[in-house]
Amino acid sequence: MARRVAVVLFNLGGPDAPESVRPFLVNLFSDPAILRVPGFVRPWLAKLIAWRRTKPAQENYAVLGGKSPLRELTEEQGRNLETMLRAREPGVEWRSFVAMRYWHPMSDEAVSAVQSWGADEVLLVPLYPQFSTTTTGSSITAWNESCQKAGLRVPTTALCCFHSDEGYARSTARMVQEAYEKARAELPADVPLRILFSAHGLPESIVKAGDPYQWQVESTVAAVIEHLTIPELDHVVCYQSRVTPQKWIGPSTEDEIERAAKEKVAILISPIAFVSEHSETLVELDVEYREEAEHLGIPGYFRVPAQNSDAGFIEALGELVLRTRGSGRALCSFAGARQCPKQHGDCPHARMKSSLGAEPQDAKLAKAA
Repeated sequence: MARRVAVVLFNLGGPDAPESVRPFLVNLFSDPAILRVPGFVRPWLAKLIAWRRTKPAQENYAVLGGKSPLRELTEEQGRNLETMLRAREPGVEWRSFVAMRYWHPMSDEAVSAVQSWGADEVLLVPLYPQFSTTTTGSSITAWNESCQKAGLRVPTTALCCFHSDEGYARSTARMVQEAYEKARAELPADVPLRILFSAHGLPESIVKAGDPYQWQVESTVAAVIEHLTIPELDHVVCYQSRVTPQKWIGPSTEDEIERAAKEKVAILISPIAFVSEHSETLVELDVEYREEAEHLGIPGYFRVPAQNSDAGFIEALGELVLRTRGSGRALCSFAGARQCPKQHGDCPHARMKSSLGAEPQDAKLAKAA
């Protein structure tokens, strides 16, 4: 009988109706990885923040028909990934499952589905190329808690990141190159074109505490640039989606748009930390930032599409899954071992090694699932 391997795709999730916006936001801001305040404060503060942000968020989702497209896009990625894996490893029974962090299907639903299917192995695969404690780290924690509650105990391997994976970088670069050439063809020859590699931001305090996200974003951009054939490439790494008053990592995408306007430079925005279209690409980049750019008089505003089910991306993701399964590790980067420099103490591999006599984190992953 073929061995059943469950590939669990982690993603953020999004509301599936206007009335889902507030509970989605409550879930988001109730996460201790997101709202880093004392536990007794978090529940009421999360509800307050969600209440204040519900109306503007509903307005954003109204642009998208009242809901996020993320679930459907992630499920489509899963189906395409299944097809690729079955072709490569026909002796294995592959099935993809979706575990969203803040809206359905969440980890408890995905664990139940994996358990009902009778999986022999589980591979946890984030659709966040770069690791952060606020995304992949939080999703792994939620998965482990759900497994413990359900009593799901099967061999499990977690992929923590694929920021500089060769296949991912190559497929991303191809999309950037195509978008650049298309934009360049639409612009007058004397108008410069700058690429803004825009990633979701993080509070600076989280990065200073050891989160490797910013280093991994910059590593992604460096890996992608190696595959571009653009002479005298003008580019910058920047960060979008600031949601709290504290200091966030920069430069901000808004500031880079303003700088480009002053310098009379056209811009091509590449959503370098997102592999699926959602509100931060379809609304923030395509509507809000575009309107701001046009208001400032930028000579051209263009965007690279997110990967969604691009064939090259699915191929790269499938290769990552196969390497992860064959790694012999419970916690695996795209290259196997730890990739982050030592100063990034919140790298999951660093946390595993700093347990100081406690059970290693990768062992916990294997036992909890």
